[in-house]
Amino acid sequence: MALALFCVLGIALAQRAGWLDDLNIGLMGQAGRAREGVIGQHLTSYMRLASVIGDTGGRLIMLALILGWLFYIRRRQAAAWLALGMAGGTLLNLGLKQIFAAPRPDLLPHLDIVHSYSFPSGHAAGNMMFFGLVAMLAARRSVTVAAGLMIASIGVSRVWLGVHWPSDVTAGWIEGLGWLALCRVWLPTRGGQGERADHALMRRHAVAGDEAMDPETVEHARPGDQQ
Repeated sequence: MALALFCVLGIALAQRAGWLDDLNIGLMGQAGRAREGVIGQHLTSYMRLASVIGDTGGRLIMLALILGWLFYIRRRQAAAWLALGMAGGTLLNLGLKQIFAAPRPDLLPHLDIVHSYSFPSGHAAGNMMFFGLVAMLAARRSVTVAAGLMIASIGVSRVWLGVHWPSDVTAGWIEGLGWLALCRVWLPTRGGQGERADHALMRRHAVAGDEAMDPETVEHARPGDQQ
C-alpha cells in the first residue's frame, strides 16, 4: 500500500510538472479522433455503458446484491470484509482527490457529467477495488478474468469520454491495487467448514473400520485401556 501511494504521488508530481503532457494529450487525442468515426460512435455507446456500470451508483447496486448473497449463504465474515474494504477504499480515493485537487482535462468535449476532481480516477480506483475484492472472494479464474476485463473497460471508458487523462486512470489502478494488497492480509476463509473438518479428522481417524483416539492419547494410556 505504501509503494502504491508513493507511485500515485510520483504520477501526480510528474503530471503537474508537465512531464506527462505528450503522453496524455497524444492518447486522448487518438481517442477523440477515433470516436468521430462510424465505429467510434458504436464504441462510444459501449463506453458510456461501461462508465455507468462503474459509476458509484452502479457499484453500490452490485455491492448490495453480492452482500445479500453472502448473507444468504451465511458468509457473514466475508460480507463484512467486502463492505469494510469498499468503504475504506472509497474514503481513500476521496481523500486523495481532495489532496491533489486536479482539474478535469478540457482537450475533448465531455461525454459524461462530472463534478469532482480528476486525480486519481475514482472509476479506475473504485472498480479495481470492487471487482478485485470480489475476485479474491470467489477465488476462481473465470471470475478473475471477467473482473480484469471490467476494470480495463471502465478505466479506458473514462479517457474515451474525455473526463480523465490516461495518467489519472493509471494512478487510480495503482491506488486500487495497493488497497487490494492491504485487504489481502485480512482475507477471510471460505467459511471455516473445511478447516474444522480437517481438524476433526486429525483428532479422530478411522483404523480398520473403528474410530481411534488421538495418537498422543493412545501412547500415554494404561496397558489395559489400549484394548
